[in-house]
Order: sequence, then C-alpha cells, then structure tokens
Amino acid sequence: MPRVTFNHEPITLVGQELTVGEQAPDFQVVSNELKGVSLNDYKGKIKLIATVPSVDTGVCAEETKRFNEEASKLDNVEVLTISMDLPFAQARWKASNDIKHLDLLSDHKSGDFGEKYGVLIKDLRLLARAVFVVGSDDKISYVEYVDEVTNHPDYEAALQAAKTSQ
Repeated sequence: MPRVTFNHEPITLVGQELTVGEQAPDFQVVSNELKGVSLNDYKGKIKLIATVPSVDTGVCAEETKRFNEEASKLDNVEVLTISMDLPFAQARWKASNDIKHLDLLSDHKSGDFGEKYGVLIKDLRLLARAVFVVGSDDKISYVEYVDEVTNHPDYEAALQAAKTSQ
C-alpha cells in the first residue's frame, strides 16, 4: 500500500493498491437519490474518479468544484467524486455549490469502493484522497494516491490522463 498520512500522521488504508494497466474493480456506491451505482453504469465511457474524505472540508470542496468545472470541458469523460458523506449531505452541498457536471456518490453504506480501490482509512472510516482514471475498456490508465490527505491532487496530470484515455 502507498504510504499516506493524514495531518502528517501515518494512516492505515484497507484494500489493495491499484496500478495502471489493471482492470478496474466493479464497485457499489449510493447516489444522492439513494440508488445503487456501479462501475457498469458508466460502461463505454472514460471515468475520472476522485475520492475525498468529506466535501464539507476546504480542500475537498475546492477539489470537487475544480473537477466540476473541468468536467464541463471534457468529451466522453464521466467525472465522479466519491466520499463517505451521507447522500443527503452530498445533495445539499451539491445544490448549494452549483455542482452540475459530476456525479457525487456516497460509499457510506458498505465502504465497497474504498476497500476495492485501497482508499478506505481504517481507523477513521473515511476515504483517502486519490484520483483514478479508468478507460472506456475499464482498464486503469492513471492512479494517484495523494501522500498527504490534506493536500490537493495533481489536477493537470489527472485531467491529461482523462483526455488521452480511450
């Protein structure tokens, strides 16, 4: 697993670290409308998947707003932000921040995404900050596990990977 810290303290991530070239694991998360969502719901599309601890925190909010803005400029790319926030809180936050170009999804129910993508923080039951780009063939073409959870991801690298994936 990658070495990741939260507020500069080491944390333990549950699950396997994913690498470029691997088949993206299917997952089950919950939409803001309380419907089940899986990788198959985005079949044939390029997926930029960002995980954040909570959209109600500064860096997570900025990241989600940035990816929402960038999503409007991307063709055939679905942008997903996944956190452990409850769907009701996500829906409220999404509406109050005019988020219209990405899907904000919750892993609160089972932590299925967090475990399968190696971003579930064991002791806090939050998701670590990471970005995955999954091609239309469902193979992983980009991975960034942000080494300090309170830092921003490399937006430019993630967006470039999404633009050049197939």
